[in-house]
Amino acid sequence: MTARRLFRARKAAVTTAAAVTAAVLVAACGTDGADTHAEHGSAPSASASPSASAPGTVEKGGHNAADVAFAQGMIPHHRQAVAMSVMARERASAPEVKELAAAIEKAQGPEIRTLSGWLTSWGEPVPAEDAAGHSGHDGHGEATASAGTTGAGGMAGMMTEQEMDDLEKSSGKAFDTAFLKLMVKHHEGAVAMARTERQQGAHQPAKAMADDIIASQSAEITRMNGLLGSGG
Repeated sequence: MTARRLFRARKAAVTTAAAVTAAVLVAACGTDGADTHAEHGSAPSASASPSASAPGTVEKGGHNAADVAFAQGMIPHHRQAVAMSVMARERASAPEVKELAAAIEKAQGPEIRTLSGWLTSWGEPVPAEDAAGHSGHDGHGEATASAGTTGAGGMAGMMTEQEMDDLEKSSGKAFDTAFLKLMVKHHEGAVAMARTERQQGAHQPAKAMADDIIASQSAEITRMNGLLGSGG
């Protein structure tokens, strides 16, 4: 009887130990599962951190303040050149002047639309044009007047209201001479603005347009000076 009781006591102890061990294992598994779940739960927030900083990054084709100033300054600048060129249709006498004016109008009209499209896509205001056909200017492009003489809007090469009125009142050879002299100054201002954009801008299409303006308008300046030297 004593041996049987001792056997039963040992068996009970073994059973109890086994139960305790099983409980510990279950608890450990539960903890591991919780830890694993917690780790999995934290993973999305870790992987989301790069996207959280995405709004602050500069995307390919991005722009900066110099690009905005270039577009907001060049639009009224181009509008004035187009207005001067339209006058030449009826008032110029020399075929070379009429041809040059037509080329300026053809080139700069589409550029105005492109520049306006950029500003709209950037959420920036497009300079307004009043009923008289003169371009308004809100001051954003004033930094472009860093070189040459300045006229309306504080931009390099822009004609004053008086100069535009005087040009419109002239005709024939007097118009040709005035148009060429004023447009040389106007082009010089545009080239200065384009050089600023090429040096300081970030928007590659705008910098490419600046390169085109520098090349084409520099060539036209040479041509106009030649016409002035030959008597118009």
